[in-house]
Amino acid sequence: MHDIIIVGGGPAGLTAAVYALRAGKNVLVIEKNGFGGQIAYSPKVENIPGTIQISGTQFAEQLIEQALNLGADVELETVTSVQKNGDTFVVSTEEGSTYEGGAVILAVGVKHRMLGLPGENELVGNGISFCAVCDGAFYAGQNVAMIGGGNSALQEALLLSEVCNKVTVVQNLADFTGEKKLSDALMEKENVTALFSTVVSEYIQSGGALTGLKLHNEETGEDTQIDVDGAFLAVGLVPENDAFAHLAQLNDWGYFDCAEDCCTQTPGVFVAGDCRSKRIRQVVTASADGAIAAMAACHYLD
Repeated sequence: MHDIIIVGGGPAGLTAAVYALRAGKNVLVIEKNGFGGQIAYSPKVENIPGTIQISGTQFAEQLIEQALNLGADVELETVTSVQKNGDTFVVSTEEGSTYEGGAVILAVGVKHRMLGLPGENELVGNGISFCAVCDGAFYAGQNVAMIGGGNSALQEALLLSEVCNKVTVVQNLADFTGEKKLSDALMEKENVTALFSTVVSEYIQSGGALTGLKLHNEETGEDTQIDVDGAFLAVGLVPENDAFAHLAQLNDWGYFDCAEDCCTQTPGVFVAGDCRSKRIRQVVTASADGAIAAMAACHYLD
């Protein structure tokens, strides 16, 4: 029996663990993929206060090390349900385990959004990727496309520009939505081309591998085609909160509809991080949620 069970091991979940542990609670963190969450895929992070520059992987490693040093218990399992049983909560996993806790913090994060085009799922790993840090080296000296125009897309495109022959950035809006510093640095690269107001209309493949993209300019109506060896998607994220909808209300987009206090309609259940309805989703806001949720959980238990 743990005082607090945290579902999710990203910045929100691990920050919650740190604050709860320092408050004297015993804590279990359950993560289904890898500790650190989405930030672990960022090649370079420059907006964490007090840290000039750090890789997402290094930041994630420091987060989990800090929690472990304070005494956190961790499990790599996929949580499938959380049920209230009297004064305790029973957390069940896909692997067949069950855990009991006095309070639960849902910091389940989000997953990569896809374009929803035919054949897309089959092409993941066969030309479609999400992480330049993980897969960029496979395309050294080749031509790739980056789909998206936010901070993540710009950072990934910058990394790809260092190893790839050509990087074509496809942005559905008339301009980038990421930071100006990043977009300026990217457009200074001689091997980078940006196509604005443009969407991918079809994946071109041969032998089960991606070979090109059909594009549609929504401003001019023009249809074009480019040859690429790979395409990296950075078109946003989607929550996976449905399994917990009986505990915490969801908004129209599937995010937990909770205020800044991170409380839900279920006493003892709290939410934190990118899975919560909010305007700004950054590592600092996720960590802030984690601290707030942890303190709220401690107050509830006390």
